[in-house]
Amino acid sequence: MAMSSSLLIFFSLLCFSISSALAANVTYDHRSLIIDGRRRLIISTSIHYPRSVPEMWPRLVAMAKDGGADAIETYVFWNGHEPSPGNYYFEDRFDLVKFVEIVRDAGMYLLLRIGPFVAAEWNFGGVPVWLHYVPGTVFRTDNKNFKFYMEKFLTLIVDMMKQRRFFASQGGPIILSQVENEYGDIETVYGEGGKPYAMWAANMALSKNIGVPWIMCQQYDAPGPVINTCNSFYCDQFTPNSLDKPKMWTENWPGWFKTFGSRNPHRPPEDIAFAVARFFQKGGSLQNYYMYHGGTNFGRTSGGPFITTSYDYDAPIDEYGLARLPKWAHLKELHKSIKLCESTMLFGMSTLLHLGHQQEADVYTDSSGNCVAFLANIDEVNDKLVDFQNRTYHLPAWSVSILPDCKNEAFNTAKIRSQTSIVDMVPENLQATMKSPSKFSGDLQWDIFMEKAGIWEEPDFVKEALVDHINTTKDSTDYLWYTTSLHVDEHEDFLYAGSKARLILESKGHAVHAFINQELQGSASGNGTVSPFKLETPITLKEGKNEIALLSMTVGLQNAGPFFEWVGAGLTSVKISGFRNGTVDLTSAAWSYKVGLEGEHKGVYNIDGSSKVKWISMSEPPRYKPLTWYKTVIDAPKGAEPVGLDMNHMGKGQAWLNGKAIGRYWPRKGPRHGCPASCNYRGKFFPDKCNNGCGEPTQRWYHVPRSWFQPSGNTLVIFEEKGGDPTKIALSRRHVTGVCGLVSENYPSIDLESWDRGVKYEDGTKASIHLKCPESTQISSVRFASFGNPSGICGSYIQGSCHYPHSASVVEKVTR
Repeated sequence: MAMSSSLLIFFSLLCFSISSALAANVTYDHRSLIIDGRRRLIISTSIHYPRSVPEMWPRLVAMAKDGGADAIETYVFWNGHEPSPGNYYFEDRFDLVKFVEIVRDAGMYLLLRIGPFVAAEWNFGGVPVWLHYVPGTVFRTDNKNFKFYMEKFLTLIVDMMKQRRFFASQGGPIILSQVENEYGDIETVYGEGGKPYAMWAANMALSKNIGVPWIMCQQYDAPGPVINTCNSFYCDQFTPNSLDKPKMWTENWPGWFKTFGSRNPHRPPEDIAFAVARFFQKGGSLQNYYMYHGGTNFGRTSGGPFITTSYDYDAPIDEYGLARLPKWAHLKELHKSIKLCESTMLFGMSTLLHLGHQQEADVYTDSSGNCVAFLANIDEVNDKLVDFQNRTYHLPAWSVSILPDCKNEAFNTAKIRSQTSIVDMVPENLQATMKSPSKFSGDLQWDIFMEKAGIWEEPDFVKEALVDHINTTKDSTDYLWYTTSLHVDEHEDFLYAGSKARLILESKGHAVHAFINQELQGSASGNGTVSPFKLETPITLKEGKNEIALLSMTVGLQNAGPFFEWVGAGLTSVKISGFRNGTVDLTSAAWSYKVGLEGEHKGVYNIDGSSKVKWISMSEPPRYKPLTWYKTVIDAPKGAEPVGLDMNHMGKGQAWLNGKAIGRYWPRKGPRHGCPASCNYRGKFFPDKCNNGCGEPTQRWYHVPRSWFQPSGNTLVIFEEKGGDPTKIALSRRHVTGVCGLVSENYPSIDLESWDRGVKYEDGTKASIHLKCPESTQISSVRFASFGNPSGICGSYIQGSCHYPHSASVVEKVTR
């Protein structure tokens, strides 16, 4: 029987205990960056320092380096560093200096994208909200105020880096810096102010004399020595705007972001590897993964609006700091293969050969006789056999094979030889901290504080109009109360006939909870595509005075787009229908306003703020009660694995541990449809191509860094807006429960670790796969093994028509 031989192995695991890259001179030519006189191919990886915690930074940087990266890239987050004019913050997650030092000490380069506008699904695109309220200011155009504050902050960062000798020209790790961000796509929208602003930004940056090149991504008219770069899923066809500038890719998106209520996007590793290989095949010199570790939008830092607290991005390192396999390992092999070709590619000449209708080879040869070839099959459907230099190569559809010696296939983008990990969130009930031996019962004790629906204490102001939410709160909080009252005459029919009045309101965004006489009547929200929404719901009114309290909410501010700072939020129309005389329009009624919540104002989530309100203690907390603060004291989960807070049974709100803001939670479910049964990596990727998680919460678990826990006595505070069941809150450990892998007879058989250009590799060499358990774990069993033609995906393999019956026993022998 003719068949393709494959070996599939699945292990189930139980976990239990058991040189410097600093530069001195960076320039560039048409081909690449030149670092200390040497052309370099650069693999860069985005890790944003505020989206993880300092305790995670060394490991994240080390994992990037182990993954084959040369450099770390990060934005600089202006609104995190200058929360109010002239008041700067560079501590904890915003300790930029410490982050750069960690990169330097790891022997890696740094790409510092100062911006200071960053977009990045970050609140307000990284620009401080207060700047919008400096009179006469318009962002990102030829505006005196904006340019003044932008230059002031950029200069602050440049001087900070210079003082610590962080630029490569001073012997430090920073080899590139960026000004502005993706402005070229919207420059013309700003009319006469667009191009002058872009040119000003470039020249202003150059005037800082940092001694390394400046870049501007997506800036098609970047002037003079400023390098314009590409951001996209694919950049192999990108061409710089000058023949003397190298081809650079500042954002290769290995996944995509999520919004509350959306599906979960996934980009297959085969396609990412294909895009990277094609980029270098076509003369690229620097590519950066955005993101390599996405991390977490702690607190209220997410933008969008509606961007989730998780910024996992389906990145090679997941939100919790674990390698996402096989993506991380497959790209590591790709990087090794590219690095084997570096010298020949950078100093050799290239030739394009056509091997078929949609098959081609880019061949690089240098003066020493070295030869490198990239064989590409861009057919989206059909695998192909191609002949190249008297040899035949199997090229799967939509793949690239890399031949560092023009003979032996070191890597193919579609042939994954690395293992896949199965990762689960293993729940643990919240464990009460023992306050004293005599009082310990093992049960959680809850403290409860109930917010009043509407004005607490005194209103901030009264106005006969509906005001813009953001202009009122200035983003000091997500919450703004709109309150008024309505008198109902005793003769209204709906008081007796069983029918109900209806509340009809419209909002620019982002969400609202409607209360009548302290009772929640209904909720509504926009979504990540459309922020405005309408709520129409039956309401219960009583005879006489009725208190109407509408809690308007933002879910992160606009972070991109032309004139994004002018995008508003909040209620625009409020009406009640069902009266004898028709509909009552309350839009121009006398509205009383209150910014924020009483609990927020008094800081009840902080350790020193707990005594500022009257808490009620109980062992059984109220369930499904809106506007409720919950507080309990817990032990840290056992072990050292990453931890997520399971909020699947809560409604919507925010959470804190020991005063540190975990972020917004909202287990809002995505659409039930639009998730394919399997993901076909072939063909161009787009964010909705390979969704999963249909009908499930977009985000169920919320990362709580291990470093935030004490062994015991941890104060967990939850603010629940609309009602949930706090007794079902759990802390879940992120745990690798299984590994599996596949290898086929036509897979590359060369060990990249021991590649030697002088060795002749025999055609009979067999491909192999290596499976490894996480640290402090061991194999508990072999769940599946088949030599033959099995099918399925990791975790759900099935035997095919051809199967060697002793496959499992063979594998079990080598795992003992």
